Amino acid sequence: MQSIYEKPKTLIDTATHFCPGCGHGIVMRLIAEIIDEWGIRDKTIGLAPVGCAVLAYNYLDIDMCEAAHGRPPAVATGIKRVHPDRVVFAYQGDGDLAAIGMAEIIHTANRAENITFIFVNNAIYGMTNGQMAPTTLLMQKTATTPSGRDPINHGYPIRICELLAVLEGSSYLERVSISSPENVRKTKKALEKGFRTQTEKKGFSLIEILSPCPIYWRMDANESMKYIDEEMSSTFPLGVVKDWEN
Repeated sequence: MQSIYEKPKTLIDTATHFCPGCGHGIVMRLIAEIIDEWGIRDKTIGLAPVGCAVLAYNYLDIDMCEAAHGRPPAVATGIKRVHPDRVVFAYQGDGDLAAIGMAEIIHTANRAENITFIFVNNAIYGMTNGQMAPTTLLMQKTATTPSGRDPINHGYPIRICELLAVLEGSSYLERVSISSPENVRKTKKALEKGFRTQTEKKGFSLIEILSPCPIYWRMDANESMKYIDEEMSSTFPLGVVKDWEN
């Protein structure tokens, strides 16, 4: 029997803690595939924060470092400056990067730090029971916006890629999703471009990935993928926002 797919060696064989239908497992697999295909497992260092991304070190067989809530950019900066030959990436959610970590990511991009940031946006606080996040859509219901997000009381969703694009230090910014096999393939290409931006010393890169949270969206897995395509992608348009090659 011919094998058409094998588990990446970088992906640890362990039970998942992610909820059914969560997109984090897909993103972890893509990262592991790239590390294997590029042969960089022994020179890659990952940063994990607080939130649903906190146990990334349980799944990736590479050097990993834990950072305080929202602080992976600061810790990654220190690691990259001490080890400039290593491939350093941070794996963050929207509550972590776009809320308590907003200042960290802005100043890291502004300094043009040669680091890759993987930003998983599911528009909600997943680990702490579904509160409104900075990226929660208008009229989206959450534990803290039971009637839907109201711009008068709660403000508007923050578009991180567009926000960082105005900074001269940002080199590559792209927004992708994992709502379909085709989009998963595009996400892998974007992640590869993010790592290549770093290995070619072109500076700061961030890949924003629209990802489902079926549990706190109160949807099944199929509905949550449709929600990304029909709702999230309207607020957060997919595509390259900034590219040092263009």
